[in-house]
Amino acid sequence: MSDAHNEQQSAIKTPKQLAMAVIGFFLVTVIGIILLVQFVTTQKLTGAGSDSQTDDAIAARLSPVADQGFTFKDASGPKVLQSGEAIYTSTCVACHGASVAGAPKFGDAGAWSARLAQGYETVVKHAIEGLRAMPAKGGNPDLDDVEVARAVVYIANASGGKFKEPEAPAAAAPADGAAPAAEAASAPAAAPAK
Repeated sequence: MSDAHNEQQSAIKTPKQLAMAVIGFFLVTVIGIILLVQFVTTQKLTGAGSDSQTDDAIAARLSPVADQGFTFKDASGPKVLQSGEAIYTSTCVACHGASVAGAPKFGDAGAWSARLAQGYETVVKHAIEGLRAMPAKGGNPDLDDVEVARAVVYIANASGGKFKEPEAPAAAAPADGAAPAAEAASAPAAAPAK
């Protein structure tokens, strides 16, 4: 038997060819690395169509979220009372807009007639303190009593009532305590004795 069929055939037949192949492989690898480094470092790449690294884009990302459409409310400043329609739209419409949980529907004179017959004071008292399924102040404890009364007048008048919208209360007393002392001095003269 012959060993001719087990012999391996190779393109490299001499040690000189082996050395040239190894040197050529390393040269191609080193040249490839050099070209890749040059390509990456020659220009600043930010992505196709991207301006994410511009000064404006960076400033927009770092700006506070509160600067984007939010308004700050001064808690120590005077409260600005909202209209009856604004209160209805923000708080009352959830139940009175669709007659949820037995709430009389906005504009339904038949549903409101029995309530309106009780009078302005009673309807406002129920709205402020809550009644049956309705929570106090419609579930919004931040509302002022005058705002609730304005919402009651708005809803009632749209349903056949003829209530007069309440006026805003007098300006808040100064923080130095001078106004409460003046009120206390005049109160005994104005109030009947018990």
